[in-house]
Amino acid sequence: MTEHAEEFETHRPVLTGLAYRLLGSLWDAEDVVQDAYLRWSRVDRDEIRDARGFLITVTSRLAIDQLRSARVVREAYVGPWLPEPVATDALGPLDTAELRDTVSYATVHLMERLTPPERAVFVLREAFQLPYEEIASIVGAGVANCRQMYSRAGRHLAAGRDRFPLSGDDHTKLLTRFLEAARGGDLGALTGLLAEDVVAWSDGGGKASAARRPVVGRTKVLAFLTGLLNRYELQAFDVVDVNGGPALAITAAGQHQIALAAVRDGRIEAVYTMRNPDKLTRFFTGP
Repeated sequence: MTEHAEEFETHRPVLTGLAYRLLGSLWDAEDVVQDAYLRWSRVDRDEIRDARGFLITVTSRLAIDQLRSARVVREAYVGPWLPEPVATDALGPLDTAELRDTVSYATVHLMERLTPPERAVFVLREAFQLPYEEIASIVGAGVANCRQMYSRAGRHLAAGRDRFPLSGDDHTKLLTRFLEAARGGDLGALTGLLAEDVVAWSDGGGKASAARRPVVGRTKVLAFLTGLLNRYELQAFDVVDVNGGPALAITAAGQHQIALAAVRDGRIEAVYTMRNPDKLTRFFTGP
């Protein structure tokens, strides 16, 4: 490996985490980072003063272009499109609260509400603490406009982000209690664990059975979850580290899935179930 390539590899984890935050797909993020490497391999290293800044700029611009085309595809997706769940250790450094929060599954899902430039501004400012002047040059907008986009993005995301997230252990305990209550048909316990306005999201991508629309409200979500458990036998489950927090890797009636929960004020406010096999290949192999 050349010195040029070795230098790129030192930045790859950060670039992959950045691209994933912008795209919600690790497959797409890895493609973008590889394109960034090809551009890096063609530049004169002596002309680049700040390698990290150069690579963040290139990766961000490539991801913004990719996101614009991806949004068209996602609009025609069968049922709700959910981000690809990713093992935490594949998402680059998470050594600040901002880096960890912006890669949480709920936040990545909520960022689908944003326009591609808003999403880029939010991620670059919130997670990577870039100055607005640098962000402006990356997204091709004025500094004042970038400040407005960041503020607007924050307002869009505020309703679904927990300002006081549970610790990993407490989140795991909550997930385990949730699954045990659901398996046992304990409606009283389930009711206490779910927020009144809880939403259940399922992504089958047209390749696995899943609800075609979000299920909204505690009563409907309870009926939906208990109906699933009555219909499909739970064969195995395990707690896995996904998107910076605990999730459940479940096999029921031969169907693999990853289930995650967003928590607010100690109660589950959103349940995300990934059933699309194309987005689960990194967690499950074989039937």
